[in-house]
Amino acid sequence: MIKRILLPLVLFIGLLNNLKAQDPQFTQFYSNPLYLNPAFAGTARCPRICMNYRNQWPNLSGTYVTYSAAYDMHINALAGGIGALVTTDDQAKGTLKTTNFSLLYSYLAQVNRTFAIKFGIQATYLQKSLDKTKLNFGDMIDARRGFVWNTNEAVPSQSKKNVDFSAGILGYSKNYFFGFAAHHINQPDEGLLGSSKLPVKFTGHAGAIIPLEKGNASYLSPNILFQAQQKFQQLNIGLYYVKGSFVAGLWYRNADAVIALVGVQNANFKFGYSYDVTVSKLSGNTAGSHEISLQIQFECKTKRIKYRTISCPSF
Repeated sequence: MIKRILLPLVLFIGLLNNLKAQDPQFTQFYSNPLYLNPAFAGTARCPRICMNYRNQWPNLSGTYVTYSAAYDMHINALAGGIGALVTTDDQAKGTLKTTNFSLLYSYLAQVNRTFAIKFGIQATYLQKSLDKTKLNFGDMIDARRGFVWNTNEAVPSQSKKNVDFSAGILGYSKNYFFGFAAHHINQPDEGLLGSSKLPVKFTGHAGAIIPLEKGNASYLSPNILFQAQQKFQQLNIGLYYVKGSFVAGLWYRNADAVIALVGVQNANFKFGYSYDVTVSKLSGNTAGSHEISLQIQFECKTKRIKYRTISCPSF
């Protein structure tokens, strides 16, 4: 019980006093493509909606809960794709909340009949807010009546707003794909208690499609993803297996978690669930992480203009 009380408190205090913040993350990278790399905007050609929910370490009572919703499509007149992305990160049951609203554009360069490159840019309006009513300090405690006094501690500002810019590149053919993205290029200040610039996050990802049957009715897809932000580095290695409408995946995140995924999909609907099994020293306290994704793919009129959609995992 003491661990359950103290660990979230220590984590939250660290959030307020840590010199550099880091981004929330999603395990199902390709179910939230615009969050992974802005160059993914419009890669499905027709309009697409992606929704994601992640509950990280539920045993700590709502310490990290993240929501995301995105829309994107390809527009021939713009020679590329457009998109909109909204992400909300809720920490300590609403005590600290970060909301980002992004607009994205990606330019399509069809190199030849089998290979294409996309260049993406992203502009984000971010807001970090703090609910002061949920903060308790030692000098507020009365021995008999509990938390009744006003605090003399330096309380952080209630909100911080700023703009953020990111960019990415994506190359793909029928059987392989790779990409690179740089988020927070301008390193916006999101500090509530003094200055705290958001470090640049670099992401590199690559994968391949290995057909097991003709027409890709079933295939394997090995993938690798590397992220670096300030001193934080993360390497993800995984494998997807797809058989018709059924998808299964297994990932390993360096010294942190083993991830299992199952999903179902068809031409217009995709649903996935993943569970992160914590293998670090926190394994006895976190109860892992749960993540749910939902994608809706709309149909649109096919024009004679050639457009190659990316073949990559949906989750």
